[in-house]
Amino acid sequence: MGFNEQHLLGIEPLAPAAISEILDLSEQYVDQNLRENKSSDKLAGLTQINMFFENSTRTQASFELAGKRLGADVMNMSMQASSIKKGETLIDTALTLNAMHPDLLVVRHPHSGAVDLLAQKVNCSVLNAGDGRHEHPTQALLDALTIRRAKGRLHRLSIAICGDVAHSRVARSNILLLGKMENRVKLIGPPTLIPSDFAEFGCEIYDDMDAGLGDVDVVMMLRLQRERMDGGFIPSEREYYHRYGLDGRKLKNAKADAIVMHPGPMNRGVEIDGDIADDINRSVIQDQVEMGVAVRMAAMDLLARNRRAKDQNEGLRL
Repeated sequence: MGFNEQHLLGIEPLAPAAISEILDLSEQYVDQNLRENKSSDKLAGLTQINMFFENSTRTQASFELAGKRLGADVMNMSMQASSIKKGETLIDTALTLNAMHPDLLVVRHPHSGAVDLLAQKVNCSVLNAGDGRHEHPTQALLDALTIRRAKGRLHRLSIAICGDVAHSRVARSNILLLGKMENRVKLIGPPTLIPSDFAEFGCEIYDDMDAGLGDVDVVMMLRLQRERMDGGFIPSEREYYHRYGLDGRKLKNAKADAIVMHPGPMNRGVEIDGDIADDINRSVIQDQVEMGVAVRMAAMDLLARNRRAKDQNEGLRL
């Protein structure tokens, strides 16, 4: 039961074996990306279209670099200048793209479920690069790879996810993945930013940073997503940092060898102290960026293989 999906829309449908297969292949691409010649022809002749309806730096650059290193023809669509702005519906856009016969479609969209809708309307493989508050599967996978490489395993660890859980698709995907791999997950933040229903995922919920960080192996900080907030979720950034920002004093509650993570972009002095973010002995934030390219290469490689296998099987049946 490995990774046999036609799309990568979320972590929720993936079995632990499928997650492990993606991470194992990603390890090979980590090594490839350290060579002088980083290119391969795994996606030669295939077309990859990146559609980002939300601004992105890391994710879009990472997907573009991943596709090019695999030999795909990569096109970035500027959705701010597209027909969407002229009133075209998402389905019409999907049908237009489908007529161009792409092989891989990478989509980031501000509305939950929009990427799944696109996947139903096109004949190619779709990768979710983040949809609303729903999921961000490749971020969770690259986080998992970072943890596995730093800790030597990805099971039975104690992992704290801290901050704006309510508005974070990164948090949701990580909670799903880490739960599937038998980890203890703690959610830490003000009650306004941690919905109580997250306890249904098997998470422990804390509103006290010192208590929540007790004896954890991994501290994963989240960005305050003000663009998704429509009310007074926190009194002030200064107060938020005092209670929930990661600094040296709070980090002492975690294990001595605990690693510190952040999906970026960081608000230094709000979610995390700059010295902690830059501490090469604790912070793996730059490793997360490096793992992102490898994970996205692995995901696109596996999707292309599955698509070829499906086409071959359908051809044999005909």
